[in-house]
Amino acid sequence: MATAASPLPAPPHHGFVTGLGVAQIVAWGTLLYAFPLLAGPMAAELGWSKAETYLLASLSLAVSGLAAVPVGTAIDRGHGRAVMAGGSALAALMLWGWGQATETWQLVLVFVGIGLAQAMTLYEPGFAVIARRFGARARQGITALTLWGGFASTVFIPVTQAMLDRVGWRGTLEGLALATLVLCLPLHLLVVRPDLDPPPEPPAPGAGDGRALPWALRQPAFWGLALAFTVYYATFTGLTYHLYPLLAERGLESAAIVGALALVGPAQVAGRVAVAALAARASIRAVGVASTLVLPLVLTALLLLGNNLVLLAAFALAYGAVNGIMTIVRGAAVPEMLTRQAYGAINGALTLPTAVVRALAPMLAALLWEASGSYDGVLAACIAAMAVVAASFWLAARASPRP
Repeated sequence: MATAASPLPAPPHHGFVTGLGVAQIVAWGTLLYAFPLLAGPMAAELGWSKAETYLLASLSLAVSGLAAVPVGTAIDRGHGRAVMAGGSALAALMLWGWGQATETWQLVLVFVGIGLAQAMTLYEPGFAVIARRFGARARQGITALTLWGGFASTVFIPVTQAMLDRVGWRGTLEGLALATLVLCLPLHLLVVRPDLDPPPEPPAPGAGDGRALPWALRQPAFWGLALAFTVYYATFTGLTYHLYPLLAERGLESAAIVGALALVGPAQVAGRVAVAALAARASIRAVGVASTLVLPLVLTALLLLGNNLVLLAAFALAYGAVNGIMTIVRGAAVPEMLTRQAYGAINGALTLPTAVVRALAPMLAALLWEASGSYDGVLAACIAAMAVVAASFWLAARASPRP
């Protein structure tokens, strides 16, 4: 048993992180990336508008955000295996229920359950169980988990489309439920082992004095980061949920769209690998400023690409790479640009507005589509939003600390 004097645990064992990583691919693929492909056929059968359909996605994201703190607290208390395995079982049940639902109230209950399953199975609980097992050396495992998760769209967008073409949206959901049940649930039961976790380390001197968060809230950098991350993740979430119908509206065939979207995952991984390689030479400030400046240009290219397949592939690669980089910027900005103390509290304060706005994004994008009659209005709003992200992060990077 480890003690305060014992050496830190070794970096995460590849089997532990590999099991979590495979489960991440399935969870992201079934609980998030499948929705845009299934939304159109579902809405057509049920007679729903686009806004009504995407309200379900907003509902699940809202529930996921609200559940994040109690889920994280449960993992901190040693219940990671129950949380993640229970989340996998719940995800399988809700995906199956989604495929059977015929009434509005049934779908509302299903998407409340899907939101809870997202909170119990996606990155945040995965990061938490890694951090609990490996403490100060968890960064390697967390980075590896994001690399695994980056392949979710590559695997599940083509798989979902293939099933959709053959068995319809309801049959596809039954298949996704089965994949979750036979892959995620056993993996979480097998690799998430609280009995292997070391005892919690004693708090660092001064870590619990409550002064770090009030200090951070007085910093211009905090508010610049809060605005940048809130607007970025709202825009990225809304666009991700609508990217498939957006590209279809531009006259692209489903095979071309699926192929392009499948490039997003490897591009995310490539972006994260590039940041890891640059870590010793480039600050998170510099990486974040450069990445956020690219964002409006990437979306402007999407507005202009028409049905050019080469430009479509280039967009998918740039879009994925920038998002992969921003995932790391999001995790490293607090210790580099604010303080290394009270990371959880300060990060939680940054996350709260993000969770609220992110939940509304899919429905707001659908409403904007209905108001403008096409996705051009949605894209114009996204470009303006990404310009706000770039300006906010730049101001945060330049801000001087206040006492």
